[in-house]
Amino acid sequence: MTTSKPASKRDTADKRQEGIESKVEGFNDRGREAVKDRELHDSISLFTNKTLTGRNANFWALPNAPELREKAYRTKQETMANLDSYLAQMADAVEERGGNVFFANDGEDVVKYIGDLAWRKGAKIITKSKSMATEEIELNHRLEEDYADLGLEIVETDLGEWIAQLAGDTPSHIVGPILHMNKKRVTEILSGVAGEELPPDVSALGTFARQRLREKFVNADIGITGANFGVAETGTIATVTNEGNARLVTSVPPVHVVVMGIEKIIPKFEDLSTFVQLLGRSGTGQKITVYTNFITGPRGEEELDGAEEFHLILMDNGRSKLLGTEYEEALYCIRCGSCLNVCPVYRQTGGHAYGSTYSGPIGAVITPLLKGDREAKDLPYASSLCGACTETCPVGIPLHELLLKLRNRQVEEGMSSRAESLMFKGFERAMKTPAAYKAGAKVGKIAQKPVVKDGSIKGAPGVRAWTDFRELAPMADKSFRELWKEGI
Repeated sequence: MTTSKPASKRDTADKRQEGIESKVEGFNDRGREAVKDRELHDSISLFTNKTLTGRNANFWALPNAPELREKAYRTKQETMANLDSYLAQMADAVEERGGNVFFANDGEDVVKYIGDLAWRKGAKIITKSKSMATEEIELNHRLEEDYADLGLEIVETDLGEWIAQLAGDTPSHIVGPILHMNKKRVTEILSGVAGEELPPDVSALGTFARQRLREKFVNADIGITGANFGVAETGTIATVTNEGNARLVTSVPPVHVVVMGIEKIIPKFEDLSTFVQLLGRSGTGQKITVYTNFITGPRGEEELDGAEEFHLILMDNGRSKLLGTEYEEALYCIRCGSCLNVCPVYRQTGGHAYGSTYSGPIGAVITPLLKGDREAKDLPYASSLCGACTETCPVGIPLHELLLKLRNRQVEEGMSSRAESLMFKGFERAMKTPAAYKAGAKVGKIAQKPVVKDGSIKGAPGVRAWTDFRELAPMADKSFRELWKEGI
């Protein structure tokens, strides 16, 4: 344990952040490379097809699926409208049970709270259960860097997250962190850790991982989890997993820390029934996930397990600025990943192309809202607007409409290119003025001749990216009006 309390790293972290080039910017370039990766496509298809098959079988098997979906949407809508009072109610409930509550404005607040807590406790090993909120703020990296003097070892315990951590990689899917990896790659990573060649066998690899992680579970000083839901009425945290690691993270270490985005709150315990039914079916195609855990504060006097200390961190990190806006519905997301599984763009590029913690349709919406349009300007265009994401969302978020609103916002902020603006202004004028329309049609027929190849337009300025992968029919020799006049 260090002899003096580590100094605040906020100033140095801010300076460090200023020098980091945006990872979100450049989606188009990363996407082009990902489209060529055959192994990536095979891995994505294997996961998403299996999940969608289960989802289609089990979601609509619910006799009241549409009603549950509507109820979930209305519950989230009402919660966001009164979020301040629900947060206060939850904080009171947690503190009444002997827990600690901290409101964090941003990621730096979270890092400082946990780092100072680790210093006070003399912690050396921190075990973590899968948490998108902590991925969002790069908690592991920031703790290791900002509190290097403590010598913290932070271990992800979700199998996929652990493998990604060992590989120096990041999750590529909200539910399946390493779906971009095949068995060969996973075997290589774990063999490197083992110091010997492991067989490419799921059972053998799982046994090795279990042995290594069990030691960390037993010796952990602090356990950190996210939260699928937080119940304002009782102060209960709900975690929904398939591996059981969250139970060990929350019950073996003497200290349990929850990092929860403020949008994860729901009003009443009975509301969990609605959301748990929807989450499992949408996220993994299961009727219910294997482990659904309810944790309400630290261990009681007559309870056999649970942490001695309980800390709930309610993290804003840009979420509150969406309240009451036309983008508020993005906060209704329950992180099931279903929209990623059906998205034709995600299924071709995978998650890393997005350069953000959140990928797919929800990532294309939430990332610009949290990080800003200029950093994530490409993401709202990473969609065919087919509407599959909206149709599959268990909470009924109109994702394709939000993407359109973000595109419109970029135009209003002057982020579109001059050439694009002139092109659409010309198109608008032509469509409003018959004479301009006729003149444009005549000019277009002549201008298209150099770029018409094999019956379609190829390489024309302004549409080159589109025609690289799709056919664009040329203008007909005779328009409908001309044919009409000829009586054809």
